[in-house]
Amino acid sequence: MQQDGSSTGPTAIVPDAAPAAPAERGSLLGRYLNMLFKDHAFIRMVYKNMFQISPRMYRSSQPTPAHVAQAARLGIKTIINLRGRRDDCGSYFYEKRACERHGITLVDFPVNSRDAPKKEKLIEAREIWNRIEYPALMHCKAGSDRVGFMSALYMFVHEGAPVEQAMKQLHWRYGHLRHAKTGILDAFWESYRDYNAKTPTDFYTWLDTVYEPVSFKASFMAGWWASLLMDRLLKRE
Repeated sequence: MQQDGSSTGPTAIVPDAAPAAPAERGSLLGRYLNMLFKDHAFIRMVYKNMFQISPRMYRSSQPTPAHVAQAARLGIKTIINLRGRRDDCGSYFYEKRACERHGITLVDFPVNSRDAPKKEKLIEAREIWNRIEYPALMHCKAGSDRVGFMSALYMFVHEGAPVEQAMKQLHWRYGHLRHAKTGILDAFWESYRDYNAKTPTDFYTWLDTVYEPVSFKASFMAGWWASLLMDRLLKRE
């Protein structure tokens, strides 16, 4: 692995090099400041948390316009935005403009990091990966949780990596912490891994016939709160 340097569904933005409309130009500074400070782009300007996870796929935090330009130089044809379309966010505004300028297709595909993964999203992701142009890049805000989960899914179902190898995309080296609510993402993969070890089952068959998001989340939250009580409040050793 090499290091380099809510809407309802996915939408593709067709590249368009047209300049900003006059009405947009008056708000460019405000949008830029929104991106820089409210959406914490000043952190990502220092460290973009970008990695190549396969010959055809990269993962990263929310790209700045400079990062989109760099992605274009790497030959990236598609960016998958796991935060979804956010018209009031300066980061989204500048990402969209940069993708249009550099001829990159932007796909808005929002997913969650603190909830049980939704069946329809996991199915839809496979369809997106089957139709997009590569190389591609996926990102969330920090490049830690949502993109870690989707990178694991991509490596497992699209690249055919073993599940244990795919699960390494959820790791502290990327900023992911499993001992928090985002640990529900780790628990999802562990649930499938353990079931498959006892009863070998295709992932999407398991998803359709075994996995129940509501009961899975309830079970995870019960365990998470119990661990929090014992470890943090009761100072369990």
